[in-house]
Amino acid sequence: MQLRDSILASFPHLCEAGQIRFGVPMKDYCSFKIGGLAEVFCVPQTQQHLIDLLVFCINGNIPYFILGKGSNLLISDKGLSGVVIATSAFTKITRDEDYISAFSGVLLKDLCDFAMEQGLSGLEFAHGIPGSVGGAVFMNAGAYGGEIKDVLYCSKCLVPNLESLTSSSPVLHLKAEEHKFSYRHSALQERSLIHLSSVFHLHHDTTDAIKQRMDMLEAQRWEKQPMNLPSAGSVFKRPEGYFTGKLVDDCGLRGFRIGDAAVSDKHCGFIVNLGSASAKEVLQVIRYVQKSVFDHFGVCLETEIRILGEP
Repeated sequence: MQLRDSILASFPHLCEAGQIRFGVPMKDYCSFKIGGLAEVFCVPQTQQHLIDLLVFCINGNIPYFILGKGSNLLISDKGLSGVVIATSAFTKITRDEDYISAFSGVLLKDLCDFAMEQGLSGLEFAHGIPGSVGGAVFMNAGAYGGEIKDVLYCSKCLVPNLESLTSSSPVLHLKAEEHKFSYRHSALQERSLIHLSSVFHLHHDTTDAIKQRMDMLEAQRWEKQPMNLPSAGSVFKRPEGYFTGKLVDDCGLRGFRIGDAAVSDKHCGFIVNLGSASAKEVLQVIRYVQKSVFDHFGVCLETEIRILGEP
């Protein structure tokens, strides 16, 4: 049975409700605005629907990908086979004293705005990061001297195996130290855990003071980063002892382009989509930058963005 037929037979209620669609263009769901069709695209509305989809995929040995905001992805022009599961419906935010709980699909901007309105500080660094809570915890997102590890208290996740998903208690609780955070890394990556929600421990401050700090960082972003063009943020991890943008700039690659994929002339750590760039063109620019930096300085640039699908 073809995957489409199997999905229609297994989840007729979700298909009828529009929570499962077929042949969805992934360029509409990532900040690069690049990517072919997802074979199956799901937006589960409940935790149980998410678990049911995961069990279906694991039982059938069907590849799946958990999609947040898509702000750190380069998706193949050929699209993605299997099942894409978006967390965009999981957007609940609550407060309990100095703690804020946020589900996986909450946008970081919305989380930061909620904290500001509650007079809770600590998340200002994340206000301009164009991702979701799930993705931020997964990769220990950070900016301007702050990282998710600095404020995270605990998380809830799913372990993607049948024994765990079909048990009476499928949710795994992780304390802060169990995330094993490091630079753009967490235990969720090591164990392929699926993020459900996190709790952040913050501290009191005035709304005006928090807003002032967020506005200052937002102004810095617009001044130094190509915020007006589609991108996936910083393409490369920062190599120890170096600044990626300077390495690329010192190779004479500011503005270097292949097709509509270009090294930003505003910040050389970014690759931008000038209009109709393909994933192939972005990959060509990435490889050229990596080779140039290694040839000039002997430094290996490791990609920070996730590259999905066939080249």
